[in-house]
Amino acid sequence: MSALPVNVPTPSPGLLGRGPFFWAGLFMASSVAIGLLAALGAIEGRGTILVLTCIPLLLLGAVARAAQQRIAAREAAQGKRSNLTQTRYIKRVAVFTSLYLASFAAMTFADEAFQIPRLARFGLALLPGLAVSGMFWAIGRLIIEETDEFIRMLTIRQTLIASGLALTAASIWGFLEAAELVIHLDAYWVAVVWFFGLFVGAVANRIEHGTWGAV
Repeated sequence: MSALPVNVPTPSPGLLGRGPFFWAGLFMASSVAIGLLAALGAIEGRGTILVLTCIPLLLLGAVARAAQQRIAAREAAQGKRSNLTQTRYIKRVAVFTSLYLASFAAMTFADEAFQIPRLARFGLALLPGLAVSGMFWAIGRLIIEETDEFIRMLTIRQTLIASGLALTAASIWGFLEAAELVIHLDAYWVAVVWFFGLFVGAVANRIEHGTWGAV
């Protein structure tokens, strides 16, 4: 008699065995926690706050990577070729995220450890912002290069939801700050809210169209 086949459970595709939902939950929790701690004054110092903002950015990259690996596993199971547009997008985001972390660390610790000239400080402070701009560029290139019209629509929908959320939050907070009802927040928090809005847009895509999209 031949031995009966044994069904061995395969690990769920994702990053470190975790799917995008897990990393998205950590991203949301860390963003809210850092924002509340900063607003309540539990963490002080520009350098400390800026360093902590690296955590949500890293987790956002983990969300994208886990989603990409899950999509690749699904396409492989269906016998489809991998999406080169998505692969290029993931690589671009990884490059600009690494540049952001490196330039941000250089700006923070060089400013605290050394008395550097004003012009050098300006250059160091400019680099992290340019790296974040590179992430926006990567999403723009994804929209241009994506050949699937449905996926392109979902991506555009995500970015519109993220833009609306970020601009709404910036406007409301700005008027509350003008009325001296809340503390001042630096402008880079608008970008953090925008990236959070991408996750909100992905959830909206899932609810309305049954899929998360490409970002």
